[in-house]
Amino acid sequence: MGRWRVKDDVWKREEIESPCVKVCVVHPDARICVGCHRSLDEIAQWSRMTPEARREVMSALPARAGLLQKRRGGRAARMDRA
Repeated sequence: MGRWRVKDDVWKREEIESPCVKVCVVHPDARICVGCHRSLDEIAQWSRMTPEARREVMSALPARAGLLQKRRGGRAARMDRA
């Protein structure tokens, strides 16, 4: 039997890669993914977005990290009060 030889460049696409880091958990207050910082709508629409729309989302992601403040409970909270 012969082997198929497929050139890798056939399968490459010129598009912005997803920011997904496979940590798919939605923050209960901010309503964004704690891994990639996208909203649920952005995640659902990603494959249908234009490159321009994807670039717009990508540029907004760094500012969203501040929305995911860690809860200060346990020992860390007690240390703040000391």
